[in-house]
Amino acid sequence: MSLIHLSAAELSVKLTSGEISSVEATQAHLDRITAVDGDIKAFLHVNAAALETAAAVDAKRAAGETLHELAGVPIAIKDVLCTIGMPSTSGSKMLEGWIPPYDATVVTRLHNANLVLLGKTNMDEFAMGSSTEHSAYGPTHNPWDLDRIPGGSGGGSAAAVSAFEAPIALGSDTGGSIRQPAALTGSVGVKPTYGSVSRYGAIALASSLDQVGPVSRTVLDSALVHDIIGGHDPRDSTSLKDAWPSFAAAARAGAKAESLKGLRVGVVKQLDAPGFQAGVSQRFHESLELMADAGAEIIEVSAPNFEYAVAAYYLILPAEASSNLARFDSVRFGLRVNPKGGGTVEDVMAATRGAGFGAEVKRRIILGTYALSAGYYDEYYGSAQKVRTLIQRDFDAAFAQVDVLVSPSAPTTAYKLGEKLDDPMAMYLGDVTTIPANLAGIPGMSLPIGLAPEDGLPVGIQIMAPARGDERLYTLGATLERMLEEKWGHTLLSQAPDLGATEMFAATEGAV
Repeated sequence: MSLIHLSAAELSVKLTSGEISSVEATQAHLDRITAVDGDIKAFLHVNAAALETAAAVDAKRAAGETLHELAGVPIAIKDVLCTIGMPSTSGSKMLEGWIPPYDATVVTRLHNANLVLLGKTNMDEFAMGSSTEHSAYGPTHNPWDLDRIPGGSGGGSAAAVSAFEAPIALGSDTGGSIRQPAALTGSVGVKPTYGSVSRYGAIALASSLDQVGPVSRTVLDSALVHDIIGGHDPRDSTSLKDAWPSFAAAARAGAKAESLKGLRVGVVKQLDAPGFQAGVSQRFHESLELMADAGAEIIEVSAPNFEYAVAAYYLILPAEASSNLARFDSVRFGLRVNPKGGGTVEDVMAATRGAGFGAEVKRRIILGTYALSAGYYDEYYGSAQKVRTLIQRDFDAAFAQVDVLVSPSAPTTAYKLGEKLDDPMAMYLGDVTTIPANLAGIPGMSLPIGLAPEDGLPVGIQIMAPARGDERLYTLGATLERMLEEKWGHTLLSQAPDLGATEMFAATEGAV
């Protein structure tokens, strides 16, 4: 097996033993990016200093320094996160070429753990989108089928992991932007409990919804990254001061668990809809049977207010986005467009925002500004916040009956590029299963559970736990991951060819 096909944990073992160097591991992934990213377009910027960083880690290891388990392992970073020395554009022309004067807290923690930053990954502009087609720098393509979306807004990070351009990555999740692309690319994606991972240095979309989290090819790899980036940050006013357990320890324990006896698994009736793609529902129910066979108690629960989650989300998010994006005004930083013949500050601002923002961003700013305007605030934004409270109560009631909740991670597999660009509402509904967790601030994980029979594309299961219950995701996720691999005889992504997956479908038909 080549270096690019190893998990982060497997790379760590070889790095620690001296079997390979960080320079070798980093070079292998840089070579992979050079070879395939012209087709995938997962990266917006490749870190020119990656090999220099890797050599420094090798020198520290050779000198006998005590290093973190993942020291020397390469990682990709969603372009929503600020990075010293690399552009941070948030997928927008508004910030084209902007190099921040500081690192996001999560990036600082990766540096402190001596991981090697490979570069910045593509995303929907300011994280607004469900397909990574709304990037100002062009769409990212799904490695399983280059004519399809990778999901959004974090499609670049998910595609990089799925295409073996990076073993692990960071994303951000506002309404499913880690979990949905993970599901559509066959990778693992985790949205931590709101406030458990610092948002300092993450370019804000909707401050009450955004959360940074890991993307990987295994549950353990996500847990190892989560352990690094999590914890209190005094620079983030919403940061929780809790002491967190080792999620890697939880994942390792889950991988060894012999059964799921005593675990109560709740199936949310409203998130197992008859309108979902048949293959998605089939793989989801097969996973439920697998958990039941392992001793889990499967319980159907009802969350009646989830019906209104998408509507509430698309009032709360645009309202917060219209406020957060007001800072991009041509005056302080970022793009500046001067109208022909000059003009007032207002003229410059209008010209800059008109040229710098894409259609989806403008659509949401207008919607959010309207929802916050005098005479409409209570009717729209205020009502949406009331619905949010009802959704939180639905979760509280459900978790009084069960330990975890499960649903499909997305209602369909990856659709064709351009298929829904002219129908924003259809695209918004792609997040119907993931949005409730963001509205409630609870943690969620997407785990690959096979390929849909009708199109041979990846399907994911979403596992949700109560706020601060992230450990449960890793325990159950690792157990289910092991059971699936035992059933198939391989990991889902281990069979993937260089690009596309036609050969894989022929080799594994019926196995997943």
